[in-house]
Amino acid sequence: MANSYFQFKHFRIEQDQCAMKVCTDACVLGAVAEVGRATRILDVGTGTGLLALMAAQRNTTARIDAVELAPAAAAQAARNAAASPWAARVHVHAQSLAGFAATQPAPFDHILCNPPFFRQSLRSPDAQRTTARHTATDTLTFAELARFAADFLDANGQLTVLLPPPEMQHFERDASRAGLYPTVRRVVRHRPGSKALRHITTFSRQPQPVLETELALHAAASDAYSADFQQLMSAFYLAL
Repeated sequence: MANSYFQFKHFRIEQDQCAMKVCTDACVLGAVAEVGRATRILDVGTGTGLLALMAAQRNTTARIDAVELAPAAAAQAARNAAASPWAARVHVHAQSLAGFAATQPAPFDHILCNPPFFRQSLRSPDAQRTTARHTATDTLTFAELARFAADFLDANGQLTVLLPPPEMQHFERDASRAGLYPTVRRVVRHRPGSKALRHITTFSRQPQPVLETELALHAAASDAYSADFQQLMSAFYLAL
């Protein structure tokens, strides 16, 4: 059974009410997204509130909104935010992305999302886990996320998304239709030279050559974290 909480250096994530627990790839997304100069940040499908709180730690002045459809997860994310040092700046909205869009929020400088990504696989009998992990017409679709970002990013805003490589190809097509184009692609691997586990891709309104970088979580032929990963996560993980 997963732990009921995950303790970071400066905040704690309680997660017993959330279908998706704290995971390494989401932590990497929270650590690499270029949020430092943003004034308004949105975390779509916040779950535990992890990405919102990582953004709050990295950007000391931005207002951060977090949207979560599942009521229990939204309530837990709100409690995690309230217990953090950044309670005044993190606002959790317990509603769908479409419902949030209907409120006509002000434009965002950066939108973060670790979206549902299993498009063809067998859906879980756990309804909350299905909503968190599977894209479908009754959950958050890639096209819906791309259209929302196109509507609510400011002129120079960015969208950063984490997906497995095959799913990212699908998302890039939907993003292109919405007028958003990849600018930075971070390829996350277990070890140097191993199969790509995830792509963390940043999109903007201006087509340009894609800058691709790589991150290996572990050193070659070792279970130890790589030096790059340790440096990236040193502000967050207790053990680093």
